[in-house]
Amino acid sequence: MEEKQGFFKRLVSGLTKTRDNIVSGMDSIFYGFSHIDEDFYEELEEVLIMGDLGVRTTMNILDDLRDKVKEQHIKEPADCRQLLIDSIKEQMDVGETAYEFEDRQSVVFVIGVNGVGKTTTIGKLAGKFHAEHKKVILAAADTFRAAAGEQLKEWALRAQVDMIGGQEGSDPAAVVFDAVAAAKARKADILLCDTAGRLHNKKNLMEELKKINRIIDREYSEAYRETLVVLDATTGQNALNQAKEFNEAADITGVILTKMDGTAKGGIAVAIQAELGIPVKYIGVGEGIDDLQKFDADRFVNALFFREDESV
Repeated sequence: MEEKQGFFKRLVSGLTKTRDNIVSGMDSIFYGFSHIDEDFYEELEEVLIMGDLGVRTTMNILDDLRDKVKEQHIKEPADCRQLLIDSIKEQMDVGETAYEFEDRQSVVFVIGVNGVGKTTTIGKLAGKFHAEHKKVILAAADTFRAAAGEQLKEWALRAQVDMIGGQEGSDPAAVVFDAVAAAKARKADILLCDTAGRLHNKKNLMEELKKINRIIDREYSEAYRETLVVLDATTGQNALNQAKEFNEAADITGVILTKMDGTAKGGIAVAIQAELGIPVKYIGVGEGIDDLQKFDADRFVNALFFREDESV
């Protein structure tokens, strides 16, 4: 419980810029309007769209809010605050977010374009699983980016896990083949694969992922599969577009949102779950290894709308 409280505090603090961007604008509407009218809804719409929740998600949230206001005969704008929070939570509902791969022998692909913090995220995941006494092997299959292997090696040392590959220019599928052999021989719990994210050439990316998948199907069919895409929250709607593109190239099972603490665009987490129905599984709100945590939509929205007069 202590750890959960600690992370909620960090989440509240990490979402400060987003909260200032979205919630302060909303609160001036909730407490500035004397009655609920079209202008009231239009102002809310503007704040939500500017907060990177996306047009479609915003419309759905506001439709839901209008229905609730009618059903419950709400007259005071201030009474809409909690209704809006509830509507956002409902839009983000993607059912039970499964973390099955954490408890099974599994292969986890991590994809994402350069610069989103992909390698760092893999290092943090490796550290997290190692701390849970799991045997982890890293596969350095992002062989196109100079220094990707070196960077991953640093993280492997820090997280105290084994790493396979890392030679620039080598065949990613060959690296995964070797990593699978090592995972089987060493009875690893989780094989974490760092893969290249070249969205500008989606066809190549798809072919490469298919090739890697075929190797795993053949050599390690018993392993559970997970494909996580790393997105940089500071890029807002661009992150949502990347998620859509990657989802066409690979069967994405979850999203990791990084750099949440440095952005006013944290509302993108709402848009991703609401529009794509893909769960955000982890969220990064800092540089430390412990700052990558499982994402909980309810807790996220509570932290987003947190007020100083509430107790953490």
